[in-house]
Amino acid sequence: MSKAAEKPEVVQLPAEPVSAPSASSRRAAAQRVREARDKLTSTSGTRPAFDAELLRQYAQTRLSASYVVMLLVVATGVLFGLWMQPIPAAAWTAGMLCIHIAMTRSCRRFLSETSSPTATRVWRTRFVVLDLLYGLCWMAILIHPVLDMVTETLMMFLMLLVIAVSSMLAANLPIAALAATAPVAVAMALSFAMTGSLDNYILAALALSAEGYFVLLARQLHSSTFATLEARAEKDALIGELEQAKAISDEARHRAEAANVAKSRFLAQMSHELRTPLNAILGFSEVMKSEIFGAHAVPVYKEYSGDIHNSGVHLLNLINEILDLSRIEAGRYELNEEAVSLVGIVADCHHLMKLRASSRGITIHEVFEQGMPRLWADERAIRQVVLNLLSNSIKFTPQGGEIWLKAGWTASGGQYLSVKDTGSGIPEDEIPVVLASFGQGSNSIKSAEQGAGLGLPIAKNLIDLHGGTFTLKSKLRIGTEVIVTFPPERVMSALAPLSEDAPPLQPESSAIPDEKRRPRHKPIMSAGTGS
Repeated sequence: MSKAAEKPEVVQLPAEPVSAPSASSRRAAAQRVREARDKLTSTSGTRPAFDAELLRQYAQTRLSASYVVMLLVVATGVLFGLWMQPIPAAAWTAGMLCIHIAMTRSCRRFLSETSSPTATRVWRTRFVVLDLLYGLCWMAILIHPVLDMVTETLMMFLMLLVIAVSSMLAANLPIAALAATAPVAVAMALSFAMTGSLDNYILAALALSAEGYFVLLARQLHSSTFATLEARAEKDALIGELEQAKAISDEARHRAEAANVAKSRFLAQMSHELRTPLNAILGFSEVMKSEIFGAHAVPVYKEYSGDIHNSGVHLLNLINEILDLSRIEAGRYELNEEAVSLVGIVADCHHLMKLRASSRGITIHEVFEQGMPRLWADERAIRQVVLNLLSNSIKFTPQGGEIWLKAGWTASGGQYLSVKDTGSGIPEDEIPVVLASFGQGSNSIKSAEQGAGLGLPIAKNLIDLHGGTFTLKSKLRIGTEVIVTFPPERVMSALAPLSEDAPPLQPESSAIPDEKRRPRHKPIMSAGTGS
């Protein structure tokens, strides 16, 4: 009997991760959709807003050149009145002026009304019709049979002038420019071609070439105006996005500030609620640990009382650090400034932490410059900074390590404090983490003596309140150094002695005139008594 065929193993390939489209691709897709929608809803293939803006510029150009066009029409009518009967010339001039007045009034009405897509299409058609009538009137005067006596050069010059003026005025509306110039150019070309001479054929070709040139020029002007409008629209859109992003960021910042203020207010209000029962725990546990009212029946209770007391002290210190940080962040921490000695404070902190360092086999070295003047600063704040830095160095320095305490002058005339150890160090990417509130590095998490992550942030904020700088330098498995500097404005330098003698308190007797040194013959008390 043959064996059954083995069932092939089906391996499911991992699905390819679907990458989310980037912001630039989403913006480009939205731009393409908007352009397609605008082309469907626009009469000229551009955005409806651009159609209205182009019509507005067309109307403004027409209004600004209305007097020039009126002068050209009147001058042409007067000139043709000399070659033909005055009545037809006057009728042509009146008709042209009527069309010009209708064009001017239409432009004024368009500029005064509120633009809409439907109204823009109506006004566009109206302007094209008026320009067509304008071109037909010029065609009628240029091909009038009575003007055969006028030279072809003059007619060509007048045609080019009309085409140039009409093309420049209607450049923002190319279809209107074509409607105003094409009848004139075609009529003149046919008029020249019907004569049958070679010169007139050349003039007809020149007329059509001039029409093509000016139409192309009007198209180029329209393209430049359209590019300017697109650039302005993109700039406005970018400004709108920036303003929206700024509004969102301002709102987020206000919410963060409000949350921070609420947190600080909560901690400040809870300080009394937290400290009151904690003080009772500390007091009673100390009484039980010291066996003031008698020995415990079970000796292990004394150890438990000591553990309770130590835990309470640790919790009280943590509460104090949290409250100090909340006051600093809320801006309610007030400095009690006085003249203090930086070297003296560092030496006192060294004396307080010396026993703890010795128990871990850590040696602390002092390198102080002598004769340093006092600082104008808050003694409690500086003491807290030194204790936080020194306790961190002792905590993260292994047994047999060394710590250097340095105090001296800065290059700018201020004073500095440096705490350097040979501990495990901090990775470079974790330095911003340990300087943030409640931030802890990887070495701190692995350490047996974990803290709350408030020592360095509090020290940095206290130094910032003094106008100093806080710099943390660390290398992994080499050590850490924290440098704190105080500005020269806080150094109380002694004043130099005066080079000149001080003026006497009383003038010398030789400097008093004789009249003032003469004794009085009459006592003051007898003045006015008549004696």
